Amino acid sequence: MEEIDWAPLRTAARAAMTRAYVPYSRFPVGAAGLTSDGRIVTGCNVENASFGLTLCAECSLVSALHGAGASDELTFSETPRLVAVSVVDRDGSPLTPCGRCRQLLHEHGGPALLLETSAGVKRLRDYLPDAFGPEYL
Repeated sequence: MEEIDWAPLRTAARAAMTRAYVPYSRFPVGAAGLTSDGRIVTGCNVENASFGLTLCAECSLVSALHGAGASDELTFSETPRLVAVSVVDRDGSPLTPCGRCRQLLHEHGGPALLLETSAGVKRLRDYLPDAFGPEYL
């Protein structure tokens, strides 16, 4: 397994968590991802009164990968991929992404993406085996 320095990712995820908008659940979540070009991108959960429209921290993370701060000179196929992701709760403890976010992370990091979980570091393929991806379309 690739050697990742998880401390900076956890620190960045905790910082992102402090910016979460969680007036309903009061459950802030932060996420940080290491990209294939060496950057760290972050995201936090953003709730909505309709609940179904709430954005998970991982969704915010992927938006950051493609949004503000992303190079204007790159096309979608050249966008850096996620290599490693840490998702944390208010105490900085690792959280495992939900099913929707696992699918999202699969498309932007692939099955070899490393996840820091409460059970240790695992590859995304361990949490989303036989994933459906763009290669099937």
